[in-house]
Amino acid sequence: MGTSILERNNVKILGNGSKTIIFAPGFGSDQTAWRHQVAAFSSNYRIVLFDHVGAGKSDFSAYSPHRYSSLYSYSEDLLDLCAELKLTQCILVGHSVSGMVSLLAALVEPQRFSQLIFISASPRYLNDEGYIGGFDQSDLDALYAAMSSNYYAWVSGFAPIAMGNPEKPELALEFANTLGAIRPDIAQAVARVIFQSDHRAELPRLTLPTTILQASDDIAVPIEVGQYMADKIADSQLIPIQARGHLPHISAPDVVTHAIASCLAA
Repeated sequence: MGTSILERNNVKILGNGSKTIIFAPGFGSDQTAWRHQVAAFSSNYRIVLFDHVGAGKSDFSAYSPHRYSSLYSYSEDLLDLCAELKLTQCILVGHSVSGMVSLLAALVEPQRFSQLIFISASPRYLNDEGYIGGFDQSDLDALYAAMSSNYYAWVSGFAPIAMGNPEKPELALEFANTLGAIRPDIAQAVARVIFQSDHRAELPRLTLPTTILQASDDIAVPIEVGQYMADKIADSQLIPIQARGHLPHISAPDVVTHAIASCLAA
């Protein structure tokens, strides 16, 4: 079973150090998105990289819409990975959906993690009474329809908006490539799971030290979301970073690396 876990999630272990950092990718992304951070931290930390099932170079045959009908299944994968590698007291850096995936994992087995760092994470993407999530249901229905109609056309339009750095078109192309590598049926199913999820109730249950890194002009995560999480998670701090878009670890790697380093030094 052990090797299948590592193969299933395309797990890679790099670097040296007594402390381990797990970098968890967001939707439409894979472990290559962390290359700048890996270069910065691998000399002093052990680095664990992986791809979520259905993305990157994971085992696509392990994906089923039934199994991955909620974020809890991804958190189980993360805990499987930690158990196989016998990891405890890790630093978990989670981008986008991996923020809530790591939160759910930490609620089940808190001993696996010493601290969580969220980048562009959100507990709920839908607006609600008294809550700004960023999308109305009609927005999401239009997004699903566009994905269903012509997935690759949707990718080419969505990637630049998500990246949010029009002066660097090569970055949008990079995201379009990893997004386009996902099977369209999987991408559509996973998008629905993510965008319809609501994990606001779990936030107050998290007791681990948590840092929320928030960029500006993020199509998926308004600035109000970062403040909301900081208000609900007891041992947390919100750090606005000088970066734009939903993938700041790619578009402003030095800024994100510096912010992560400051968390680790604290």
